[in-house]
Amino acid sequence: MLDRYINLLKAGQIIAFPTETVYGLGADAWNLSAIQKVFDAKNRPADNPLIVHISSREMLHQFTDEIPEGAEKLMTAFWPGPLTLIFKKKPDVLDIVTAGLDTVAVRWPGHPLSQDIIARVGPLVAPSANSSGKPSPTKPEHIKEDFGEHFPIVEAGETQIGLESTVLDVSVSPFRLYRPGSIGQNQIENIIEKAIEVDEKNDGEKSPRSPGTKYSHYSPDARVQWLTEGTPLHSENLLYLLHQRIPEEPADNIIFFDHDYEEMAHQLYDRFRQADQNDYQTIFIEPLSPALQKKEPLAEALYNRISKAID
Repeated sequence: MLDRYINLLKAGQIIAFPTETVYGLGADAWNLSAIQKVFDAKNRPADNPLIVHISSREMLHQFTDEIPEGAEKLMTAFWPGPLTLIFKKKPDVLDIVTAGLDTVAVRWPGHPLSQDIIARVGPLVAPSANSSGKPSPTKPEHIKEDFGEHFPIVEAGETQIGLESTVLDVSVSPFRLYRPGSIGQNQIENIIEKAIEVDEKNDGEKSPRSPGTKYSHYSPDARVQWLTEGTPLHSENLLYLLHQRIPEEPADNIIFFDHDYEEMAHQLYDRFRQADQNDYQTIFIEPLSPALQKKEPLAEALYNRISKAID
């Protein structure tokens, strides 16, 4: 099943493949021309670093020699899984991967197909398989919308989580959280038994330390707005995403998640794309309070992605 895709990657081509978070756009992490094809296909800014995807600890040592004790604990707890760690890089890591930074972002994805592909090809860069700025793909259909029907995709249905990985910088002390995901701040701190910093200002840096922080992301063509309290839910050309506020009457354009933030995360990008397909002008989303974000890691991640879409 995978032979065609393995051969394409080894020949310096790019493919889309599933991870447990979203679909990735893969290229050999040591092939400069292949990686350039990723940037060209996505129209991705060159100062936006990539995440290297691995399938073993041995592969990690191709990219870094500096693994702090706390990072070892996190890898033991969460790898393979939806956690990206930023390390000090080795000198021979390609600058195109790191946007010229002295660090490299690495993840060991949990999806069995991604692990199989990487084990057979070697480390891959794999940003989300979408045009830059658009919602990340959680289904093969999303990739076809952006890159065409004939783009090579390892199809595996919907992804499990639906939001990109947590990104944590372990090259600094204390560790710094750049992008929240399904693994939250409290979980990280419980494992390393230390407090971490949460970065709130990375967007303004000339060259971002982490993928997915500097530029507006995850945006449908429809306008995304927070729903204000008391706003009536009656317009048919708007989409409403609710998680606590119970709608008075059911409607196709009112989606109620009933405090299920795993399902809300799973569906968010697909709902963004559906809004465009149905010509909805605006997507109104019920706000996620700071207290809720502290309690629910995925609520924090949802707030981050939705805020990026609003920006």
